[in-house]
Amino acid sequence: MQTPILQFGTSRFLQAHADLFISEALELGEALGPVTVVQSSGDAARARRLEALAAPGGFTVRIEGIEGGHPIRRETYVTSVRRTLATGSDWDEITRIAAEEVAVILSNTADSGWLPQAADNAAAFRQEMSFPAKLTHLLRARYASGGRPLTVMPTELVVRNGDVLRARVLELAGALDAALAEWIAADVAFANSLVDRIVSEPLEPAGAVAEPYALWAVEGQPGLALPCRHPAIQVVEDLDRIERLKLHILNLGHSYMVARWLASGGTGAPLVRDVMADAAARSDLDSLYAEEVLPVFTAAGYDEAPAYVATTLDRFANPYLAHRLSDIAQNHAEKLRRRIGLFLDWSVEIGCTEPQPRLKKALVQAEERA
Repeated sequence: MQTPILQFGTSRFLQAHADLFISEALELGEALGPVTVVQSSGDAARARRLEALAAPGGFTVRIEGIEGGHPIRRETYVTSVRRTLATGSDWDEITRIAAEEVAVILSNTADSGWLPQAADNAAAFRQEMSFPAKLTHLLRARYASGGRPLTVMPTELVVRNGDVLRARVLELAGALDAALAEWIAADVAFANSLVDRIVSEPLEPAGAVAEPYALWAVEGQPGLALPCRHPAIQVVEDLDRIERLKLHILNLGHSYMVARWLASGGTGAPLVRDVMADAAARSDLDSLYAEEVLPVFTAAGYDEAPAYVATTLDRFANPYLAHRLSDIAQNHAEKLRRRIGLFLDWSVEIGCTEPQPRLKKALVQAEERA
């Protein structure tokens, strides 16, 4: 069995995004091939999920929401995952696959997975390594086996994720072997990509519930290989514009809701749709976008921003998705730094003088809580 796509991460997001797109493309003969999924965290509790991801009948993804003004509720089976492995027990086989089979390496690891670890400087693989260090050792095996070019495509919500991952891998590779670093710099394409789909809840033992809207924007570059062709995948010349819209409208709105909830005590288990159904909370969010967010985009020449806000509010109000504020609240302080802190910095940079008291208050409260 050949799997030209190697995926690091078992998240429900990947199940309802990349894995689903590849599955649909395989049916049309428009994918590179099936996927090997790798669990890199070492979490033994996810063993059941690993087994279910590669079940012969596939796993279920439910799509629920509003599309074109009409309610959508459909169910599909994802069959793109053919093999699942774990770095803690299957490193030799993962290394062989990376060296011999793959054309694309995908990732969607936890934020903590990118943080440098003491083990990163080891000369050989160790489970405690960060994801960039593990990837470096896989690329080392690829180089040793002949060094065929390949594409690394991170989907983590890190600004210019491909550039960030490439810089860290080159740093680690240079410490191991200068020739390895030269090969990586020349023959490995690190794609900057942005993903966008609200995946509200998992299904057990594998699968997920997601909204109809989906986007996978990839910045074009020489040597880029895509895992598949799919209507949700867009190759763009410049990712920055799309990234700002998502980060500072959709993601900002999510984290602002969490900030309000935490400021009020953080009790209960509210959903995003509950916030949108509350007249006072909805009015506050509407005015936040109108008074503190859109003036910045207008000043920067983003004529498409008002329409993006309108679409975002419709997505937030999706009556079917159980999108919990408690889920969005994970790593809240870091998310606010990216989603609101960087937005406030951008406002100053472009000379926008509109007051932004609610955004500033949310950021200060998160810093105090941290």
